[in-house]
Amino acid sequence: MGLVRASEERFEELPGYPWDQEYVDVGGPEMAYVDVEGDGDETFLCLHGEPTWSYLYRKMIPTLSDVGRVVAPDLVGFGRSDKFEAQEDYTYDRMYDTVETFVEELDLTDITLVCQDWGGLLGLPVAANNPDRFARLVPMNTGLMDGTAGMPDVWHDFKDMAKEDPNFDVAQLVDGGCLSDLDEDVKAAYGAPFPDESHMAGARIMPSRVPTDPEMEGADTIGDARETFADWEKPVFVLFSDSDPITHGARDDLRDLFPTADEQPDTWIEGGAHFLQEDKGETVAAEIVDFVERT
Repeated sequence: MGLVRASEERFEELPGYPWDQEYVDVGGPEMAYVDVEGDGDETFLCLHGEPTWSYLYRKMIPTLSDVGRVVAPDLVGFGRSDKFEAQEDYTYDRMYDTVETFVEELDLTDITLVCQDWGGLLGLPVAANNPDRFARLVPMNTGLMDGTAGMPDVWHDFKDMAKEDPNFDVAQLVDGGCLSDLDEDVKAAYGAPFPDESHMAGARIMPSRVPTDPEMEGADTIGDARETFADWEKPVFVLFSDSDPITHGARDDLRDLFPTADEQPDTWIEGGAHFLQEDKGETVAAEIVDFVERT
């Protein structure tokens, strides 16, 4: 189980990201995170997905920190966190354990979970299994795939490209997943965690770890979470963008799954693609603050 970590020099002078990172051991690898002290009593846990890192939340952190603490980790295999060098080390169960351990090691409580993409596939089941630690949920452009429903063709194309394309370019991928055109220094920030192929195992294999068959690892964990959420009484705000071809179809499934979801506004973030935090981060953060204040 070899581990690598991108050098700190690659993360110098990141545009719009002034926060220092901290590290916590999550069972072998160390996860990097930023922990921003807020002006209120809330605790926001912001989980990114494939193939980004906590830099994705830079436009949201200032607004969220107006009402509370903001904790934004880099998943193992991404950002400043340690990365497994071998694709086979990235299993659903192992990735789930690192997120759950992160929450336990920081002893986070009264959490408002803000999660997108893989941040939801991992973070939502962690919430289901640790309900006493979570106060609210904000699933964004994500889903709870347990292998019983299909995935869109565009996702299958992306999965195959990530696994097989020798020229897989994370920065260009993030740029293509936004409606806005990213500046070159912003694209460089998304590419910073991946100096060479030895750092790419997680980015390449994680799409293939999404349960698309009930027999795949993780399907039972996500299925159990769905059962738990069918009786979930805490506030849930399902907040998707209007222009994400990958997760668009999962939005109504989540609103139907959570009993309290229809108590919140039926809101779409206009002008946002898959990475809505990048396209419309300030708008998304304002919507979440309003959600916290009304619940």
